[in-house]
Amino acid sequence: MSKINVAVLGATGSVGQKFIELLTNHPWFEIIEVAASNRSAFKKYGEAANWFMQTPMPEKIKNMVVKECEPNLTAKVVFSGLDSGVAGEIEEKFANAGYIVISNSKNHRFDENVPLMIPEVNADHLEMLKNQSNGFIVTNPNCSIIGLVMALKPLHDKFGIEKVNVVTMQAISGAGYPGVPSLDIYDNVVPFIEGEEPKLEKEPAKILGKLNSSNKVDLADIKISAQCNRVAVTDGHTECVQIKFKNKPAKEEIIEAWTSYRGEPQKLNLPTAPKQPIHYFEENRFPQPKTHRNLEGGMAVSVGRLRECPLFDYKFVVLSHNTVRGAAGGTILIAELMKERKLI
Repeated sequence: MSKINVAVLGATGSVGQKFIELLTNHPWFEIIEVAASNRSAFKKYGEAANWFMQTPMPEKIKNMVVKECEPNLTAKVVFSGLDSGVAGEIEEKFANAGYIVISNSKNHRFDENVPLMIPEVNADHLEMLKNQSNGFIVTNPNCSIIGLVMALKPLHDKFGIEKVNVVTMQAISGAGYPGVPSLDIYDNVVPFIEGEEPKLEKEPAKILGKLNSSNKVDLADIKISAQCNRVAVTDGHTECVQIKFKNKPAKEEIIEAWTSYRGEPQKLNLPTAPKQPIHYFEENRFPQPKTHRNLEGGMAVSVGRLRECPLFDYKFVVLSHNTVRGAAGGTILIAELMKERKLI
């Protein structure tokens, strides 16, 4: 099978670099172009990028000349790791020119015709693309939301969820590069991340919502309260969750719902998909970022410490890899699903 040519926008940034790392040797996609800001354009990628991935910079990419983020690229499928300050307009220009834009940026997440996708959760939302013309824009959620919503999805389907309280402990890699100054994060917890709490309280309602007859989303009726903290962990967002059900299940029913859950990526055996999207751990000390963030290539979600809650019904801890599952890896999985649905 010949590979599909793709490009990466914002290729020199932290998400762009992760796209390059994960797409190198991908069985379905081949990077043929990289694009970035005017500061980097027309330089070789190896000169323009301050590479900080743990794997070496791919030789092929190192010698590519960085292009401008203009819709004159050869590849018609583009992965966007652009900064939100510029992503909105650039992604619209590409879509209007007929490109397929699969974005990790926040700008179009709540456009009424744009899917906000977690492939295991709302694969059917790709039907929203019927309301877009020329090209497409599809978005990946905020990195702190994917682990949470993956854990909520099977429970909401079976038992109904009324309320969620979540407190996050988010890794420093979520702030990009150079990120949080060392003197601010070392020996410290920063109890505020700009714009993060509103995303956590808002985005799950669209992801867990139902498509109506117009291929638009009726938001899920779930109340969410969030508090977000930056902690001195390199990768892996940990979240302490309290949950109130419409129909309270037994503890064993919740664990069964998690461990047996499979979505479209598993049914289709997509290359990036984890075999088991949610792993539950009985040990009280789990999950932990060092031990579990790279489970199934960083694409699986880890859950533990399920117990009854005196204020809600239950409480538990969830962990996911924020730059893999929560950013580039999750966005690539969307592209794989779109390819199987013949949208690419």
